[in-house]
Amino acid sequence: MNKELRRYEQTIKPLMGNKRFKHSVNVAEMCLTLAKKFGADEDKAYTAGILHDCQKEADKALMLSEAEKSGYYIDPVEKDCFKLWHGIAGAYYVKNTLKITDEDILNAIRFHTVGRANMTVVEKIVFLADMVSAERDYPHVEKYRAAVLEDLDNGMFQTLRWSILKTAGLGNGVPVTTLEAYNFYSAFKKGQLLP
Repeated sequence: MNKELRRYEQTIKPLMGNKRFKHSVNVAEMCLTLAKKFGADEDKAYTAGILHDCQKEADKALMLSEAEKSGYYIDPVEKDCFKLWHGIAGAYYVKNTLKITDEDILNAIRFHTVGRANMTVVEKIVFLADMVSAERDYPHVEKYRAAVLEDLDNGMFQTLRWSILKTAGLGNGVPVTTLEAYNFYSAFKKGQLLP
């Protein structure tokens, strides 16, 4: 691993607890695995993966302020759910504090929780790595992990479907970008629907 990537690990470690840091490392490692398998830029994928949750444990007021200053469109459903602010705030932090301007990395961080239609390979990798990283233990995660390792687009369809059903089942709203992503990736479904 190059020094720059190691520096990012050291940068985010003080921003989060041990459990979140371990998750970030696991996501970055899954990003690297997927990048190697699917021919994506490994450094970009790892960088976006290690930094994806950099603002997850920030103060809510700071997260909202950074999200609003980010220049990204914030869906009303996202604005009403503070758990969705960290992706937008994270992209802002990475651009303005770490001075990373690569749009692929920034968009991968911004959309890692909600997705969007027609994501780049790096964006899909970060979204999916976050869903199936090593410590994830929700029911049937092994099936989702296997689907992701076989095909990124079908993995997007399957995980978006699961996420929407879970979110709607709790009576919560679903951001427009998530619905657009589901509709886009439904064209790539393969085999049976996962539970």
